[in-house]
Amino acid sequence: MNVWRALIAAIVLSAAAWPQPAALPRTPHGDPNLEGIWTSASVVPLERPAELNGQEFYTPAEAAENAKRVLGISSWERLGAQAREHYNMSQYGLDLSQVKVASTLRTSLIVGPEGRVPPFTAEARQRLAERAARNRGHQFDGPENRPLQEQCLMYSTEGPPMLPSAYNSNLQIVQDARHVAIVQEMIHSTRVIPTDNSPHLAPEIRQWAGDSRGRWEGDTLVVDTTNFTDRTAFRGSTEHLHLIERFTRVDADTILYEFTAEDPHTWTRPWTAQITLARIEGPIFEFACHEGNLGIANTLSGARAAEKAAAEAARKESK
Repeated sequence: MNVWRALIAAIVLSAAAWPQPAALPRTPHGDPNLEGIWTSASVVPLERPAELNGQEFYTPAEAAENAKRVLGISSWERLGAQAREHYNMSQYGLDLSQVKVASTLRTSLIVGPEGRVPPFTAEARQRLAERAARNRGHQFDGPENRPLQEQCLMYSTEGPPMLPSAYNSNLQIVQDARHVAIVQEMIHSTRVIPTDNSPHLAPEIRQWAGDSRGRWEGDTLVVDTTNFTDRTAFRGSTEHLHLIERFTRVDADTILYEFTAEDPHTWTRPWTAQITLARIEGPIFEFACHEGNLGIANTLSGARAAEKAAAEAARKESK
């Protein structure tokens, strides 16, 4: 018996000598400190590639090989053939191979065995088909017919929910006792999230980014967002979109960000994605999207030129 007691005591003493994880940083008011500049840049796609069906995680060797493959692809190849003329990402340090990317074994950001956005409901398929039919032939009538992103009003990945972007996947989090604010480098928008138990806005008040309210569950910031508009249309969603986001500080250099999207008018079931935010040095740079926004001007002027050419061709054929 004395031998066993001595052995147990030795184990306890040796365990006490093991390196202990560093305490997570906290704010002066006691909440987990999420402040800092972070990147969501990732080598993992939102949806799982078909060839990896059913495989939710890579082995470490497979993950390393995937990262090597993705980081070896230049920006213009990732973004499309036109991007070579549109951007030289490496010139400005924006190529994915030039930014910090958090390590992960995931094969898709969407969790679960399927790793894909659930199918649309019958209602959603009909709604999206009708919307496309209404817009057909009017896509280039004016700036109001173009997507919010193209108008430099709201970028599709800035959130909520937040997703990695092709470039500029950077954000800054600041907080006080009653708020957490997230500043996105892309389009330079800021989302202010009350954490003071205040209620959501009235249902008739709708916003492109919805109405976010946060609360602390242990060391996790849980953000509930409602009151979207149908113009947000996150992956086809309606104003009934409901998001739950979770921010958990894992260590000094990592935040685990998770969101669950639910809209019974759009998807057959809720779905969840996990994204690792890695600390970077920064700073966050100004993103002056609207100044010199030649994209939408060129798109519309090109449409007018095409219409003029078609009218001229029709006039000649009528002679």
